Amino acid sequence: MIRAAALAALLSAAPIGAAAHQLVVFASVDCETVLVEAKFSSGRVAQQGEVRVLDGQNTLLTTLPLAEDGTARIPLESLDYSGGLMIEVDTGGHDNYWILTPEDIARKCGS
Repeated sequence: MIRAAALAALLSAAPIGAAAHQLVVFASVDCETVLVEAKFSSGRVAQQGEVRVLDGQNTLLTTLPLAEDGTARIPLESLDYSGGLMIEVDTGGHDNYWILTPEDIARKCGS
């Protein structure tokens, strides 16, 4: 009983902002374009931010702005995706990433 009370006291002392919201990043490929989508866990679309695309060796391939609708589109032909891609989104206060493996990309391209 004492442990439960101590746990409840500890949780109630946690900063409220710690559980406020998180950035959710999703990336998909249709064999021509990588589509990046970013929104907060509340469902609100991230309206500004920076998208970084890195290859499988963590080398930066390109950087572009996030559109007001929370998306970014990157032509697949402009990227070396043989080792997969890591898509990072940074809104200035929140950041997260999505990994596209070579298998993910091959599956969408029918190879």
